[in-house]
Amino acid sequence: MPDGSLLWDGAFQSGTAASAIRALSTRFREAGLPAPELDARILVLAAAGLSHEDYVLAPQQELSADVLDRIESFAARRIAREPVSRILGRREFWGRQFALSPATLDPRPETETLVEAILATIDAEGRRNEPLRLLDLGTGTGCILLSVLAELPQAWGVGVDIDPEALTVAKANAKAHGLIERATFCCGDWAAAFFASFDFIFANPPYIRTKDIAGLDKEVSVYDPKRALDGGPDGFDAYRHIAYAALEAAAPGAWLALEAGAGQMRQLCDLLVKAGWQHDLSSPRMYADLLGHHRVVVVRKQQ
Repeated sequence: MPDGSLLWDGAFQSGTAASAIRALSTRFREAGLPAPELDARILVLAAAGLSHEDYVLAPQQELSADVLDRIESFAARRIAREPVSRILGRREFWGRQFALSPATLDPRPETETLVEAILATIDAEGRRNEPLRLLDLGTGTGCILLSVLAELPQAWGVGVDIDPEALTVAKANAKAHGLIERATFCCGDWAAAFFASFDFIFANPPYIRTKDIAGLDKEVSVYDPKRALDGGPDGFDAYRHIAYAALEAAAPGAWLALEAGAGQMRQLCDLLVKAGWQHDLSSPRMYADLLGHHRVVVVRKQQ
């Protein structure tokens, strides 16, 4: 290996999976990464094409020169704060693996609250086995729409995104999960092209204030597409558009579920009511994420 390599500094010479993980953990810890051991294990096993079970059975398995080069490349990218999910090109969401690309947002665990809220609302009405029509605005990887469709055997859905490259990724994910027959993807600006068709509309829109993006963690500010983050000067540009356009795309009695950023819930509820959505502000239908933050609001169109 060349001098100055990120891994091969004299402390690590054997070239086994176990020693690679140890050396990479040290490098990541020195670089200030928050989960050095976990990141090292994931990246070494991915570079070597080993499952966790493979590693447990043979931790001293010698790694080829190609694998060692791949580990070194992964290490450089992670130390530059590229997320592990982007290095691997995939992210687990709602128990399934979804492919990513530079055109798509990297799905966050807290966004699973949106899937939870959608399913809870449908279950409350006993409609899980009905042929519901779903609309996912700003679909990105398609992870929200596809996760919901996988739970609703009779439903079909449309994923909309303004970026054609993101739609290519979403279609690939739909095929990978056997849902392409019930999922359609189209390029467009939110819900502007639809009228009174859908039973449930949902979105995780951009809601970060423009001036706050540069201060986000580098994993987000550098590697997530700005279009998927930037909510305008006050963070509400997309919400304002969706509040009115989605009302036109919703069938009578349809639901709208939106993810909200920190501190945005009350203003978002006010906006939705002003647009014409039904919502009892004294007893709002809100869903908290695992940290207890109000993450998702669900409102309804008048019957």
